[in-house]
Amino acid sequence: MKIYTKTGDKGTTALFGGTRVPKHHIRIDSYGTVDELNSHIGLIRDQEMDTHHKEVLIRIQDRLFTLGAILATDPEKAVMKNGKARLNIPLIKEEDIVLLETEMDIMNDSLPPMTHFVLPGGHTTVSYCHIARCVCRRAERLASALYEIAPFDKRTLKYLNRLSDYLFVLARKLSNDLCADEVKWIPEKT
Repeated sequence: MKIYTKTGDKGTTALFGGTRVPKHHIRIDSYGTVDELNSHIGLIRDQEMDTHHKEVLIRIQDRLFTLGAILATDPEKAVMKNGKARLNIPLIKEEDIVLLETEMDIMNDSLPPMTHFVLPGGHTTVSYCHIARCVCRRAERLASALYEIAPFDKRTLKYLNRLSDYLFVLARKLSNDLCADEVKWIPEKT
């Protein structure tokens, strides 16, 4: 199978289902940003950490492929049938969101309470988490704008929202595990 198709040489690309749109379309920006996020999460997973966190990150990466497929589907071809889109795309499930919430609760139980915002950094792995969190927030903003134009299953937005929170808590947990400094943001007095 060839990687290049030459079908995008004129600035358009095909959505899942065959509809062609400009490469600058908000739908492309939405799922492209989810793809970028997935790559950043792969970078986090490549760092030294316990097996459990790596397994959760693999699950998240799998869900992001599903989420990207949802965003990459022409709404006309995404008609629901038996809990799946017409093109046989799985959906984000409530249990996917619950997994993130459960993982956050477990990590938070072992962390000191937050009393201030924290500055990103302290260790390379922690910084990667913060970068992924920011990309996740961008993906959420783009998906939210797309949702206003062409609605899709709301759990997709909910998952992105929860994932950015998860990445923040993971950054704090890894900071704690790696004995990295967590620098509090204390605003200067004017």
